[in-house]
Amino acid sequence: MTAKIRFGIIGCGVIGLTHAAAIQSLPDAELIAVADVIPASAHKLAEQYHVTAYENAQELLTHEHLDVVEICTPSGMHGEFAILAMRAGCNVIVEKPMEITHERMLEMLAVQRETGVKLAVVSQHRFDEASIQVHKLLTERALGRLVLGNAAIPWWRSQQYYDSGAWRGTRELDGGGILMNQSIHAIDILQWLMGRVKTIKAYTDTLVHDMETEDVAVAVLRFESGALGTISATTGAYPGVTTRIEVYGNQGSAIIEADKLGYLHLARDEQEAAGAYGGGGNQAAPVESVDTSTTSDPAALSANTHALQIADMMAAIREGRAPLVDGEAARHPVEIILGIYESARTGKEITLS
Repeated sequence: MTAKIRFGIIGCGVIGLTHAAAIQSLPDAELIAVADVIPASAHKLAEQYHVTAYENAQELLTHEHLDVVEICTPSGMHGEFAILAMRAGCNVIVEKPMEITHERMLEMLAVQRETGVKLAVVSQHRFDEASIQVHKLLTERALGRLVLGNAAIPWWRSQQYYDSGAWRGTRELDGGGILMNQSIHAIDILQWLMGRVKTIKAYTDTLVHDMETEDVAVAVLRFESGALGTISATTGAYPGVTTRIEVYGNQGSAIIEADKLGYLHLARDEQEAAGAYGGGGNQAAPVESVDTSTTSDPAALSANTHALQIADMMAAIREGRAPLVDGEAARHPVEIILGIYESARTGKEITLS
C-alpha cells in the first residue's frame, strides 16, 4: 500500500478533535469523513478539516471507502461502533477504554478474529520515551527482582466538567469515574511495566462531586511476579497534580512523572554499592518545568503521542502485523479497573483470571 491511508472518525467531541489533529500531522494519512449524532459537532469538525460530515455512523461506513475508522464516542458505545466498523471491513482504532464490560471486550475480540481486520486501542503513553526506556530496562532485568509498583493520579475535575456531558461519570456510558476515564492510562503503564495483576483489594468513594461513579479510589495489588503495588487516584485534588508511576526493584528504581523519566538509579551503574541503610540523600529529583495542564484540563491533551500510535497502525497495515497495542493487550487495564470496582463493592479480595 503506497497511497495515503484513508481515515474516518466516529465521535466529534473533545477527543475526536485530538484524533483529527493527530491524523493531519501524518503525511501518509488522510482524514476523509467524520460522523456524530450531534450534527453541529460533526459539521464543525468537518469544516475545520475540509472533509465530509455525517450524522450517522452507518452512513459514513456505507458511503466512504476507509482504511481505518477511529472510535471517539462515549466509552460505553466503543464496542457498538467498533464492531460496526470492523464488520464493514475497516481497521479500527478505539479511544480508551477498550470497553466498559468483560462481555463487550470479548465480543470485540471475537469480531476482530472473525473479520481479520486490525483492532488497536489508544494507550498513547506506551509510546512515550520514558515508558519505552523503563520497559526496555525491565526486559533486560536491569532493576533486578521487582518488589513494588505504584501509580498515583491526583487530578482535578470541576463539577462543570461532569455537568458538560450527560454521559460523564455514569456507569452506563462512562463505565466509571476517575479509574475508568482518567486513570486507565497510568494503570495500563503500571501493568505493562510490572506485569499482570493477580489479586486486588480496593476502596472507592464519591467525596467531592455530584456524580454516579467514584471520584476517589485506592487499591492494593499483587502482581503475578509476587511484587506488590498500589493505585491511588482522584479527581478531587485541586488544582490537579501530575501523574506519578514508580517501579522499584532490588537492583534499581525508576520514577515516571508527568510522562517523563524523573528518576532512574541502577545498581549496575554504581561505582560503589549502597550501604546497609540505603542511599541516604540520594532521592528522586523533581522534574523541571512539569506541564500539569491535562491534570485539570482534558482539552489540553497533545496530539503528538496519539499520532505515534496512529502511525503504528499504519505501519501494521503495511507490514501485515498486529498493532503494538491490540485488543488483547488493551483489555488487561480494563480488567484491573473492573476488579477494583468489584472489590470495592463486595469488600473482598478479587483474583483476576
